[in-house]
Amino acid sequence: MQMLGRLAAAALLSAVLAGCATTGGTPGDPFEPFNRAMFKFNDKVDDYVMKPVSKGYKAAVPSLVRTGVTNFFSNLQDLWISANNLMQGKVESALGDFLRFTFNSSFGLLGVIDIASDMGLDKHNEDFGQTLGVWGVGSGPYLVLPFLGPSNVRDGLAFVVDFKADPVGYIDNVPVRNSLYGIRFVNTRTNLLDTTSILEEAALDRYTFVRDSWVQRRRSLIYDGNPPREPSDSDEPKSDELQPGEPKSDQPKPDEPEPGGSKPGEQKPGEQKSGELESDTALLVASSVEEAGPVPAGAAGAVIGSCVVSGDETYSVIPLYTLEQHALEPHP
Repeated sequence: MQMLGRLAAAALLSAVLAGCATTGGTPGDPFEPFNRAMFKFNDKVDDYVMKPVSKGYKAAVPSLVRTGVTNFFSNLQDLWISANNLMQGKVESALGDFLRFTFNSSFGLLGVIDIASDMGLDKHNEDFGQTLGVWGVGSGPYLVLPFLGPSNVRDGLAFVVDFKADPVGYIDNVPVRNSLYGIRFVNTRTNLLDTTSILEEAALDRYTFVRDSWVQRRRSLIYDGNPPREPSDSDEPKSDELQPGEPKSDQPKPDEPEPGGSKPGEQKPGEQKSGELESDTALLVASSVEEAGPVPAGAAGAVIGSCVVSGDETYSVIPLYTLEQHALEPHP
């Protein structure tokens, strides 16, 4: 794992140097040539090493055992998650994460059994990159790291701190420590096998899809699932003064729908607009609104965290190479 840290630092330096020699490109992704090359490299490593190993691991290890392994490593994460919540000023969440670690370690066989969730202690997802984001540190350009996948300059640097805070790294027995690193990586990849197989069949430009969905997901995590609306060029400046011909707030505006009604020509609830959600890079997997949680008003057709919402339907956005918290979340 120390080698991974060195590779991440080298990738960051290489991307910066590549970006200095590149003009134009996609906003937020000035290192796109480098990132696409690294994305292809990660793809090859996954195709020839990680995916076969993960399939063998899934076939050889019973589901119940894999769930215990996932819970064990998830429990180890709760200590650092608690510290990050505390640094972000979320004292109640920090206390809950610490209690999760205490109860699961004491009564859940070192975290193999997740009893804390049954007690109502919710699992959170925090890291030092999110903490820096809460502190106001900008994300910087998008960056694909070797073996680790999607990131950005801020999170790439924060990964060094996350790595140093990993309890596994403090195990003196080198074979045991390295074995735990390997088991965690393979187990995480195994949890994502079904997800990535769907993506491979559906997304045309997988690089663009993974980048966009990852950026949205990270922004959602920093704002705890409620990110502010991003300004766009089409936004017009608003004024508190009434414009000529504009009715007062207590008077109905022209063509304004009555409560429960709709404007002439407006799409009916549940009806998809022509061209809505059309994308050659989107992967949409239908799920229920209840599973995705409450939908903010006016969010139809917008990416919300890891979901796309359109009308009454909610679709899960599934990224590749994220190896994010959803693959490490505890299971009952």
